[in-house]
Amino acid sequence: MNIKITGSGSYIPDTIEKNDAFHQHQFLNTDGSVINHPNEVIIEKFKAITGIAERRYAKPHLNSSDLGFFAAERAIADAKIDPETLDYIIVAHNFGDVKHNTIQSDVLPSLASRIKHSLRIKNPKCVAYDILFGCPGWIEGVIQAQAYIKAGMAKRCLVIGSETLSRVVDKHDRDSMIFSDGAGATIIEATNDEGGILAHETASFTYDEAYFLYFGNSNNQTLDKDTRYIKMDGRKIYEFALTNVPKAMQSCLDASGVDIKDVKKIFIHQANEKMDEAILKRFYRLYRTEIPKHIMPMSIQTLGNSSVATVPTLFDLVKNNKLENHSLNKGDVIIFASVGAGMHINAIVYKY
Repeated sequence: MNIKITGSGSYIPDTIEKNDAFHQHQFLNTDGSVINHPNEVIIEKFKAITGIAERRYAKPHLNSSDLGFFAAERAIADAKIDPETLDYIIVAHNFGDVKHNTIQSDVLPSLASRIKHSLRIKNPKCVAYDILFGCPGWIEGVIQAQAYIKAGMAKRCLVIGSETLSRVVDKHDRDSMIFSDGAGATIIEATNDEGGILAHETASFTYDEAYFLYFGNSNNQTLDKDTRYIKMDGRKIYEFALTNVPKAMQSCLDASGVDIKDVKKIFIHQANEKMDEAILKRFYRLYRTEIPKHIMPMSIQTLGNSSVATVPTLFDLVKNNKLENHSLNKGDVIIFASVGAGMHINAIVYKY
């Protein structure tokens, strides 16, 4: 018995927010002082570091659970399964449903329950729950699904990553330009087909690192102090990721028994173009091996950072030949890896 992704789907919102849209924003330092650079310079420097030229925002009437539902429908159709046969629906997110122009997170009922309801699944033995694991949430959901299947508790699971980060950003913070909305979903099930999950790795660093990402006040100190926004210490996260993500990927690959030269694609959480490139360099340096051409697909340039949705969405795009110079063939070995709030790191080595 092998455990494989038998179907995938994604939902990429239609609304495109280009960098030009931020020219009129009032960006402030964390102490509320004015940044002594014109917005054009701030945005140009931002693009040079992150690679982001545009991002996607959900339409006002749609929430994170809606995006997750759309991605789930597509994954179910791709796998050609009856949704009533699902044993688990696992939904990774960070902030629940945040309605447009509101400040309150809504997680009652859970997003998984909402998505199961929208899918019109009657089977009460299909268990639906959410996980809060930062940006690595979808990968961790896949690892949990595999554990249920290995333990004989399930045969088929739906794992979703969905988020609307555009609704929890501080518009006075330059980091607000990073975040976006989207959803990706996969069917994970037991199969006799060759391949599947070969190894996985997860770690939680909380001693000094727990609050590298957090909920904090706006940089505009005249605003309501009770309203909180997603905040991060970008420099610390960058250094943390460069030190720890390559090591986790190496540990996972070594456990799989696969040679580094046999890896065909590496799907890294789309947080920052320069950071991902640096992670890739350090990973291959651990094996004293040159980086192969077109090994790492990237979507951050046009889709931004949609947290839990970046990896499953990127995988779905490549699987369906929607990214230039990237495709997957049966038998290809790939790596999924992510880092995010917690601070959590995880990786999966997978044979397609």
